[in-house]
Amino acid sequence: MASEFQRKKVGGVFRAMDVDGDGRLTEADFQALARRWTAVAGSVDPARLASVMTGWWPVLRSASGPDGDDAVTLDEVLLVVDGLGDRADAVSATADAMFEAVDLNGDGRISRSEFGVLVETWSGTPTATDEIFPRLDLDGDGHLTRDEFRTHWTEFWAGDNPNAPGTYVFGVLVE
Repeated sequence: MASEFQRKKVGGVFRAMDVDGDGRLTEADFQALARRWTAVAGSVDPARLASVMTGWWPVLRSASGPDGDDAVTLDEVLLVVDGLGDRADAVSATADAMFEAVDLNGDGRISRSEFGVLVETWSGTPTATDEIFPRLDLDGDGHLTRDEFRTHWTEFWAGDNPNAPGTYVFGVLVE
């Protein structure tokens, strides 16, 4: 069962993905998210990125059961999140695709400004990241490596520690 903290952090990402704001995710929402990302993708192959993004739709859809509505609620997403510890390879593959999408100049690192693109693309609105990025940049070198990003991505999706740096991989938590 998801904690209140998981509900809060995943709920913010859920709302950003819910294009029409109806409180339910549909395949169209995933396709819209994939289009947002392929429009800004860095070194990642756009087709691979879209495939990774939309590949989560059947996983989420299966969590909604046989209700036939072709939509997924936040509670149903949280059921999937509860089981992500058993899907570590899929979480890591998604993190790698996102890393490549955010690494706009292809140098193998995510800068502060590239991280800003990640948060803005997910949320759909410009967001200040100056206070958040240092929480993720653990060695203070001004960049996130692929391993750092993968760790933070996993902390966000499969973790339940409000103090983990990965809590902020999508920006400041919103109510």
